[in-house]
Amino acid sequence: MFEVLPQLAPDPILGLSASFREDTNSAKIDLGVGVYKDEQGNTPIMSSVAKAQTILLERETSKTYITPQGHQGYIDGMLQLLLGNNSGVLLADRVAAVQAPGGCGALRILAELLARCPEKAKVWVSDPTWANHIPLIGSAGLEIETYPYFDKAAAGINFDAMMETLKKTGKGDVVLLHGCCHNPTGADLTNAQWDEILTLAQERGFLPFIDVAYLGFGDGLDEDAYGIRLLAENLPEVIIAASCSKNFGLYRERTGLAAIITADSKTRKIVQGQIQSVARGIYSMPPSWGAALVDIILADNALKSEWVSEVNEMRNRMQTLRTMLVDRLEKNGADKDFSFLNTQKGMFSFLCISPEQVREVRAKHSVYFVDSSRVNVAGINKNNVDALAKALVSVL
Repeated sequence: MFEVLPQLAPDPILGLSASFREDTNSAKIDLGVGVYKDEQGNTPIMSSVAKAQTILLERETSKTYITPQGHQGYIDGMLQLLLGNNSGVLLADRVAAVQAPGGCGALRILAELLARCPEKAKVWVSDPTWANHIPLIGSAGLEIETYPYFDKAAAGINFDAMMETLKKTGKGDVVLLHGCCHNPTGADLTNAQWDEILTLAQERGFLPFIDVAYLGFGDGLDEDAYGIRLLAENLPEVIIAASCSKNFGLYRERTGLAAIITADSKTRKIVQGQIQSVARGIYSMPPSWGAALVDIILADNALKSEWVSEVNEMRNRMQTLRTMLVDRLEKNGADKDFSFLNTQKGMFSFLCISPEQVREVRAKHSVYFVDSSRVNVAGINKNNVDALAKALVSVL
């Protein structure tokens, strides 16, 4: 059966990782794969997570399935983290949610839920967006359109063009928005721009679909939730896909959340049943370990405080790395102004150089990142920033 299947091109990021591993240059630099790295280039287990693991090892008495919707403590803790402790939609019993296998699982569950609606939605995604948004959502059978977002020439958001395009949307359309730390550009909407999006959503009737994978990596946990909370409290329906891979460091544990804010509690019950049915048809029962750890951390004041401090430390370190890179580029005589990097947030930034320059810096200096010029800022450290700056200046 399988010999008739076409050979697919390798995934650009996974292919890049393979090339990096095969490179024999001892000074090679990996800025491709999107995982947080410390100063030594490692992706460590967070201290709060390590302590929660010890607690869970002592507490767990069975490996039987957890409930189909997942750990309820995890779901409640995550919803409070995203929507706020005094959220009106939570108090009104308007939120349906399930624990999902990672942010990817949450995106796919929500896409499949949308595909069950009588009229399959058209989903508008930013140009550019995270590459995996397209297959995760499109493979559910939903039509995908794009709206302008980032202008490479200006190294910033083209908000006017974005809003002009979104004025074409209507009731039944879905608009995918990055909650914070836009992947791949690092360029985030301001609070005032979120306010304008709310007004437009109220006027046009489109459904916001918010992907939040980096909460706490932008300006802070509460600050990064501004757009999510604004839309949730002021619109009848909002859907949210959340991930704990980055801010809890639970990459391999695949810990995510799919949530739907509904118009009323009666609809919430309908949607809760539907979303659990979707999950049942994809993977049956959710994984336990990662969500159990998050539940322990968010329910323990001391552990939560330690976790918040760790998130703050990671965020501040990445901002320092941006400043450091901009400084080194200037000192090495870059004939391009890279100061825009200091305004971007989270793990990723667009360097706004051409694919040809990206390939040249890879071939000549063993610096690896994707052709779009997206770099993982967390892959920079004090030992490689000078070499990175010199390599970039050499191809400008």
